[in-house]
Amino acid sequence: MALESIDPHQTAFVAIDLQIRIVGHATAPHTGADVVRQCMRLTAASRDKGGQVVIVRYERPGESQPPGSELVSEMEPQGDDLLITKNTWGAFHETGLHEALRKRGITTLALAGLATNFSVESTARAAHELGYRVLLVEDAMAGLDAGDHAFAVTRIFPHLGTVCSTDELLGALA
Repeated sequence: MALESIDPHQTAFVAIDLQIRIVGHATAPHTGADVVRQCMRLTAASRDKGGQVVIVRYERPGESQPPGSELVSEMEPQGDDLLITKNTWGAFHETGLHEALRKRGITTLALAGLATNFSVESTARAAHELGYRVLLVEDAMAGLDAGDHAFAVTRIFPHLGTVCSTDELLGALA
């Protein structure tokens, strides 16, 4: 399916939990490295077209963070990127993300990262409830299990937004 044209100035690409220890988990149907590569393409295109990039990281509240909690180097924020630190599955709960996006006039979110049926799904559900247009980039996310990923992508995500590929999103931003 082809996406209609997307206004990059009203769109944020949200890369979720691309931290060394999380990317290193066994994931399916895409590896953590594959997810990072697709997210790199999407962040580059978003920045190039004047879109907003949001990098989300998970931090355990009130604890020292385990080794590998830093972002993979390819996903370090640049320029006007937003860095959001969350301590729940979803990127909206008590993070200020919604307010920051509204202040910037963002109405569309393209979500990717790890893991599909945890942080990505939780963020997608909240984004949908908050009234954002939600795009879910299937090949730029992965689950801890291929079946869980497929269930979220085919059964849950179509109720929350539009499932697309990296290439389809890049084409719509062109």
